Amino acid sequence: MKLETKEDYRQLMLQLLDPLKPLYSKGCARLHLGDSGVTYPEVSMEMEAFSRPLWALVPLWLGGGKGFEEIYVTGLRNGTDPLHCEYWGGFNDYDQRFVEMAAIASGLIFTPEKLWEPLEEREKDNLAKWLYGINEHIIPDCNWQFFMILVNVALQKLGCPYSKEKLISGLDKIESYYIGDGWYRDGGSSQKDYYISFAMHYYGLLYSAAMEEEDPKRCIQFKERAKIFAGDFIYWFDENGAALPFGRSLAYRFGEAAFWSAYLFAGLDDIPAGVIKGILSRHLNWWLDQKIFDRDGVLTIGYSYPNLIMAERYNAPGSPYWGMKTLLCLGLPDNHPFWTAKAEPLPTLDSKKALKQADMLMQRIGGDVIAYPAGVCEKYGHGHVPEKYSKFAYSTRFGFSVARSQIILHENAPDSSLAFVIDGDDYVFVRKYSDRYEVLEDRVISSWHPFPGISVTTTIIPKEYGHLRIHEIESQYDCTAYDCGFSVKKFTKEYEQRAEGTAAAVSNEEQSCQVTGAGPGAAGFVIESDPNTNVLYPNAAIPAVSYRIKKGETIRLETQVKSSVR
Repeated sequence: MKLETKEDYRQLMLQLLDPLKPLYSKGCARLHLGDSGVTYPEVSMEMEAFSRPLWALVPLWLGGGKGFEEIYVTGLRNGTDPLHCEYWGGFNDYDQRFVEMAAIASGLIFTPEKLWEPLEEREKDNLAKWLYGINEHIIPDCNWQFFMILVNVALQKLGCPYSKEKLISGLDKIESYYIGDGWYRDGGSSQKDYYISFAMHYYGLLYSAAMEEEDPKRCIQFKERAKIFAGDFIYWFDENGAALPFGRSLAYRFGEAAFWSAYLFAGLDDIPAGVIKGILSRHLNWWLDQKIFDRDGVLTIGYSYPNLIMAERYNAPGSPYWGMKTLLCLGLPDNHPFWTAKAEPLPTLDSKKALKQADMLMQRIGGDVIAYPAGVCEKYGHGHVPEKYSKFAYSTRFGFSVARSQIILHENAPDSSLAFVIDGDDYVFVRKYSDRYEVLEDRVISSWHPFPGISVTTTIIPKEYGHLRIHEIESQYDCTAYDCGFSVKKFTKEYEQRAEGTAAAVSNEEQSCQVTGAGPGAAGFVIESDPNTNVLYPNAAIPAVSYRIKKGETIRLETQVKSSVR
């Protein structure tokens, strides 16, 4: 799709949101998009689906566009009226509806003439009281603090009762999450993923755009940190428009690029508008080429195709519309340089770069972007945590796989992992998290244990052909270890697979991955992954090398992983 002018971007937004119009409830406060389960009740699911399109609609209105105004004024009127059958209700601690308040608050901050002024006094009072509820309950100590911040900013600007105490405490907590070099933690989490870009920085830049007069010092600080972060985050983007599939909440899809729209919206220009336009236009078009819509044009849960296996427990049918945050650029004025700039390619980037605060080493090789993370993550999380954070490598062209089960290799689909199967057992054990790690300029070293009684130290070294893995293993069990390469798409042109001697390879017309091993009992092996385990394609195979591990011995393995894309 041509994405050059403001009108082009508006047409994209309409393409994404127009299919929702017949699905709003009679009172416009609910939006039912599907029947899959999630950790919160139906009223929250439908309120979430109602709210998230506002992340694009508010910029549309701010930038002079029209559409959906009557739906959203009516929805706000009825959803916050305790006497209406579509009332969104009161709250519990940690309520999902607090998340969705942020989009409404953004609309009240930047386009009050669309969402606030058309309301009668009683309706304004209902809305303000409903929003104030976020101040009366417990919210998580993480990016959710920004939802409370934005709500109180909106209430303050509208002259309604707000909590100055909660506003200040929320901002203080956000400040405590900053770890330097442009990076935040997401609350107490050690994981560095897209939440740093589309949550911590995004909302900080929204705050900067809204509160420049009231809180200039903090606004400047948010902007300066975003400038630094941009220099690292640009490494997560491929020349073809794809961004790195890594971490949780990938169902938000093109939300991966939301930071770049917020960067422009906050008035930052260290990176030229043409470069950012190139990132956004290529990224959005990459997503339009994927199979992310159902037959009615509604976004699905999944990544590059509908896929509930890889989803988190908090992914409801309306959740993917958080990706609409990337269209914040629609709020730029007509004369902004972004609209007249030509989409430029990425600037020259280092072939290898250590992102120390992100605990990963990045490599750009032959058109592919590969991240080698240290395996830093929580022991427990929202679903498939080891697969989303602890594999040895993540690629924009090969993606990664999530386990269908921990039983049998083909169900586990352990691409980019060293998978252990203890003799006499069918369970598969991989790196869940690292006990110790070090990210250097040319390698990543981690110590980990897939199972009590098995300890591993792994060194990953990027090479011109891909990467080298060195494993030092001590085991109290006889077992087999499978060192697995990238997943490669099956059922496509020129597909081939082979396993001979100490090597295995899988390839097609666009990809190739070969693994070659050196160690006791090294033998090539191809794992036929279960369908829908890889996030990029529904059918894949994984080249691997199997090794024999003897109880009580210290074993050293070396596996070359050669990968190429066309």
